[in-house]
Amino acid sequence: MSNLLSYKNYNGTVEYSKEDNCLYGKVVGLKSHLSYAGDSIRELEADFQKVLDEYLKDCEERAAQPEQPYKGTFNVRISSDLHRAIAIYAIEHDKSLNAAVEEAIQRMVELRERNIQCP
Repeated sequence: MSNLLSYKNYNGTVEYSKEDNCLYGKVVGLKSHLSYAGDSIRELEADFQKVLDEYLKDCEERAAQPEQPYKGTFNVRISSDLHRAIAIYAIEHDKSLNAAVEEAIQRMVELRERNIQCP
């Protein structure tokens, strides 16, 4: 089960505010801050879609490229022992470090998709 909304290749969170007695969220993976709210899941989803549609329309009117989430590059900080281990794995399997890391992440995602918990 996921607490993410999806629309037009964008994702957004689902949060609950006890103080305001409402649901709210934000679009993730963007530098721009796009938020939405609603009193029910249906209202939250509708506002999520409305916010994204307005953002995309605004970008189009300004002839600006909308931000694309998850461009495929990111920095990862890991322990030196783990760095050494993945580097050795990459060398032993004639792969680049990036390819070895991508393979490890792909395996974790596949396990998640099969509903197997990964630590």
